Amino acid sequence: MLNAILRACLAILAIPLLPAAAATDPRVVVSRADLDYATPVARSEEGMPVGNGRMGSLVWTSPSALKFQINRVDVFAMHASSVSFPRADSDYAAGCGYVDINLASAGDDVFAGGAFHQHLSLHDALMTARGAGVTARVVAWPQRDVMAIEFDDERPAPEPVNIDLRMLRYQTQFIPGKNYELAKNHTVEVHTAEHVARSQLAIRDGRILLIQQFEERDFHGSSAVAIGVVGRPARARYLNESTVQLSAAAGRGSFTVLIGSAASLAAQPDPGGLALAELEAAATRGFDGLRADTAKWWSDFWARGGHVALHSADGQADFVGENYTYNLYLMGASSRGRYPPRFGGLLWRTTGDLSRWGSQYWWANTSAYYRNLMPAGRLDLVDPVFDLYSGIRESCALAARQQWGSEGHWIPEIVFFDGLEELPGDIAAELQDLMLVRKPYDQRSAKFQAFAEVRNRHHARWNFQADGKWVDGKYVVPTKGNGIFGHCTHILGAGARIADLYWQRYQYTMDEAWLRERAYPMIRGMAEFYRHFPNLQKGSDGIYHIRHVNSGESEWGSSDTAYEVGAMHLIFPLAIRAAEILGLDAEVRPAWLEIKDHLPPPPARPYVAGATGPGGIFGAFVYGGPGDIEPLGAEPELKRKFLSFNRLGSFIDDPGIGGARIFRNRLRLREGPGAIDAEHIAGLSNGIHSSLLDSTPADGEQGEPVLRVFPAWPKDWDADFALLARGAFTVSAAQTGGAIGPVIIESHAGQVCRLQNPWGGAGVQLTRDGRPAEKLSGALLAFPTRPGEKVTVTVRP
Repeated sequence: MLNAILRACLAILAIPLLPAAAATDPRVVVSRADLDYATPVARSEEGMPVGNGRMGSLVWTSPSALKFQINRVDVFAMHASSVSFPRADSDYAAGCGYVDINLASAGDDVFAGGAFHQHLSLHDALMTARGAGVTARVVAWPQRDVMAIEFDDERPAPEPVNIDLRMLRYQTQFIPGKNYELAKNHTVEVHTAEHVARSQLAIRDGRILLIQQFEERDFHGSSAVAIGVVGRPARARYLNESTVQLSAAAGRGSFTVLIGSAASLAAQPDPGGLALAELEAAATRGFDGLRADTAKWWSDFWARGGHVALHSADGQADFVGENYTYNLYLMGASSRGRYPPRFGGLLWRTTGDLSRWGSQYWWANTSAYYRNLMPAGRLDLVDPVFDLYSGIRESCALAARQQWGSEGHWIPEIVFFDGLEELPGDIAAELQDLMLVRKPYDQRSAKFQAFAEVRNRHHARWNFQADGKWVDGKYVVPTKGNGIFGHCTHILGAGARIADLYWQRYQYTMDEAWLRERAYPMIRGMAEFYRHFPNLQKGSDGIYHIRHVNSGESEWGSSDTAYEVGAMHLIFPLAIRAAEILGLDAEVRPAWLEIKDHLPPPPARPYVAGATGPGGIFGAFVYGGPGDIEPLGAEPELKRKFLSFNRLGSFIDDPGIGGARIFRNRLRLREGPGAIDAEHIAGLSNGIHSSLLDSTPADGEQGEPVLRVFPAWPKDWDADFALLARGAFTVSAAQTGGAIGPVIIESHAGQVCRLQNPWGGAGVQLTRDGRPAEKLSGALLAFPTRPGEKVTVTVRP
């Protein structure tokens, strides 16, 4: 039954099985994961993802149009001090504008019937949509923020092509004395409490623009989309109060539509000029040049990192491998900006500003994408996460002092892109008393209540609040029923897990400058936070107990919770080890060691946020600190975990938060409008990495890495991989018919390599740069390496 369902899924996805020997050529492997549609999408969320890492869109069709919603990773409509969006899911980000390219108004439908075909080539990042007499090709240019669409119109009676650039919001706010001005300037303002979202249409030199500007108190944000036509006469006009149109003249042959975008978090006087500059840069290249640049960038992307090629006779391994490849494509297309894409929606929102869970970053969900991405060898894809959290560290340090009476820094589980606001002194003092349970919640002041109830309730600081309601003209905000405690108010340990990601970046590269400048401040800050946390106190039993904290989103207000105890067992050894390497904080290390040695026992299995909830992908593979893999049981159970990550690819409603649906584009919609996600595929990739090559230290996260090749992999699934390992090694190996072949280890930093013997205790032969070298034996093989050296390990007969 399992095989039958799987083969049905493969047929729906139009994915042929790999030949008996799994190919490792990047183009062959990557192309197996292409998206291919023989029928149009039923809804926008099923479109094909195209992006350059900073801007992107799903691309979908209606019978007569090609459709986009342009999104960016760096567009934010409000920041941490906003008082205008207290309700859940009301704050928004990322969206820049709708683009509809209409190909037919009076003639026959284009994208319908037997002539329809839509294909996304992952290797070249080229999306092609064919219809009746029209072919469209779409790329997102990696060098600048431009998407380019080439149309080839061979219809017997071509029609004008009308490109509509539409606002995401167009509820006109009545402002006495300004209505005429708004209409004249093609500007619409939406006011929400103190927040103003201004959308303005413009025409400049034959190009059309949509400019968004967001303002609230001292916050300014903006975005712009600019569209031009190359290769055909075009006329611009205002279509209505929310749409500006660029009409390309009718004619046979090809022409190009360019969509440029830009964003700013400053009081930018002309964001439209920034988008037009992107457009001008692309126009000089022409579509062929843009396509060639894009193909080369992606070809390099697939070649420069590691690779994973999987095959089994029943097609199951092939199916898993194709989803792995697709995850890398999604990350390459959405994670190359100043900020990471937000976990819900990424760059693939299609519902305007509607977005479940709002605009903030939730670590449990964000970590699903990044917690085990580094083995893929594309470390730059993780940089946006580091930039985000390093960028808010100072505000997190202030929050540690104001909210918790501690030192170091506190990184909330849920946080705005700019961190946390600075609180007035009296509000901070009262919040601290409430959070530390020094003051009963029902004794809060009216001033505190008035301050808190207008803050966004998803933010971890204010997460004890529920959505309010209007009572006799006053907005009344209740709590979630447990005073100051909410799902994420008293999660302290997210910062420890984030710090560990920084540490892992050091271990994968052995870059001491990174450790000193980027990782150590994050590690030290979290260790100091716990050390000075008022509710961490040594009891009469000699053990440090932590009081009034959550265990992730559960066990509100408990003591010695698994999440926090696990985080402390993680962060204190890391801080000590990192300080030793750098020769820093010798006077503080004894205090860290004293706490470390007197903590409650670590949980039997480290707490993992989302292991059975959002992103609850692969309970066996999710990050949990030292030793990423728990016992997996028999191979049928292991295979089930791999194959059930998306309910075997079924495209039917699925139980979950609000129900779930997985579309042909492999994306999942489970939590309402705008919350399309790929956490399930990211979790699959996590499991693949951990099962092919595990390099976590054997003696705790701070210890020396040990390489384990195929530590948990089905014997009848062939695999060929090259992955990055801690210790700065690239490890290549293959398993065919259950037998493990030679292991090739390329050393980037000249570290001692510790390899768990893939062949048990059998003797092995080392070959260094092609020359026979040592013979070793035993369960653990340890040998020195030189930077740039390639060592091949083979089992001796």
